[in-house]
Amino acid sequence: MPRYALKIEYDGAPFAGWQRQAEQPSVQGAIEAALARLEPGPHTIAAAGRTDAGVHATAQVAHADLTRDWDPFRLSEALNYHLKPAPVAILAAARVEDDFHARFSALERRYLFRLIARRAPVTHDRGLVWQVLNPLDADAMRAGAAHLIGHHDFTTFRSSLCQAKSPVKTLDEIRIEEIALPHGREYRFHLRARSFLHNQVRSIVGTLERVGAGSWAPGDVRAALDARDRAACGPVCPPQGLYLCGVGYAQDPFA
Repeated sequence: MPRYALKIEYDGAPFAGWQRQAEQPSVQGAIEAALARLEPGPHTIAAAGRTDAGVHATAQVAHADLTRDWDPFRLSEALNYHLKPAPVAILAAARVEDDFHARFSALERRYLFRLIARRAPVTHDRGLVWQVLNPLDADAMRAGAAHLIGHHDFTTFRSSLCQAKSPVKTLDEIRIEEIALPHGREYRFHLRARSFLHNQVRSIVGTLERVGAGSWAPGDVRAALDARDRAACGPVCPPQGLYLCGVGYAQDPFA
């Protein structure tokens, strides 16, 4: 059976997350239903990351095994036709080797979190960002984030429901951009690691927001990390500002 990699973009707002669920809409379920329109029968696809309810993606990767030998462009076009009107798009499809696995072959994941500080409610970005009312100290947040880079026990920053075998992860990058807007400021948090714990990104960003607001000192982030205690974490920020924006492989299947 030919195996295909799919690069996927979606708005997570109407979905209960990536993973197929019995009676709730999911991104996985929408794509598998579209595949069934092309090749009747059950389909099961695997993704690089199982995003939570309300989380978006600009470059999720999944793989699917099909019976027909599809031209990749025609496959993506056909899937996009059958995905309408769901806010899910197949950006690219590629034939891959049988041992390619969207999750287990991945060498890194990249996430973006968008936070906007302004007094007026957001309109065009509603549901796509986390909004706070007052500007944040980006340099203080960068100083706090520096304590999290590297190989650590991230128990403080993982969900109590996390199913990972170990809380120890290596966080390769946290980069914070500050962008001036006509009315307010946008802060973009870029995080990169081989893999992440459940709610790790949202826990980190929620904690760094407290630093930027002046409620925490940058050194308090180190103390929270060293506590290895979920209760030491700052607030977990809402999901709508979070995007899975890249998955890295030894060879880019879409190159």
